[in-house]
Amino acid sequence: MIRKILMMMGLICITYPASAAITSQDIEYKTADGQVMQGFLSVNDDMAPKKGTIIIVPDWMGVGQFAKDKAVKLAKEGYIAFVADVYGKDVRPSTSDQASILATKYKNDRPLLRSNIQAAYDYVLTVQGVDIKRILVIGYCFGGTTALELARNGASLAGVVSFHGGLSNPTPENAKNIKEPVLILHGADDPFVPPTEVQAFQEEMKAANVGVQFISYPGAVHAFTNPAAGNDNSKGAAYNAAADAASWAEFEKFLDKVFY
Repeated sequence: MIRKILMMMGLICITYPASAAITSQDIEYKTADGQVMQGFLSVNDDMAPKKGTIIIVPDWMGVGQFAKDKAVKLAKEGYIAFVADVYGKDVRPSTSDQASILATKYKNDRPLLRSNIQAAYDYVLTVQGVDIKRILVIGYCFGGTTALELARNGASLAGVVSFHGGLSNPTPENAKNIKEPVLILHGADDPFVPPTEVQAFQEEMKAANVGVQFISYPGAVHAFTNPAAGNDNSKGAAYNAAADAASWAEFEKFLDKVFY
């Protein structure tokens, strides 16, 4: 059914046959100013009603296989999962230097960042089976920053989760728009999110009376959930299998709490 509706809307691009029950496809949608974006939608056709909807914001490399795999994994669990595009269709950095330039552009222009992630949220509201009261956003690294910006923008959400995400906010007063619980999964040794940034974030959340669960993983640095980050902590970003497993377990517990 969802495939028929999306085809009628001209939104279906490529179908990924992840399994007999999972329908996954690249999706085109637009921002408020008309920029074409390309996200990725994954749905379990055999489960109805769906448990909820999860918007996944990828790291600074943009929409890629890591985030798509997470979407398929969550779809198999019975969620509608959508990988949001922040940069725009076909804007896919191939190196860390390119990604750094793009991510810095958006981190320095929070209104633009909020507008682009809001467009993903607005698209999700058009998907069959989505319940506006059961939408959660998660983000990885730069995506964690972006997920928090969606909440600060006042989107109606059931919860927000950041995996090793940036916590800076040049306008902390807009934290008053966050009405949902927040889960922060942080590498205790992350050099890219230093203790001063963590403290400022915690003060921001406290001032806005936001319910935050903040979990730090000793020995973990930036990007600790991504095997592609390698295993050299001295680089500041590295995979940590124990922190990856523990953080996903906390995420699943959080889902149970906010959706049931």
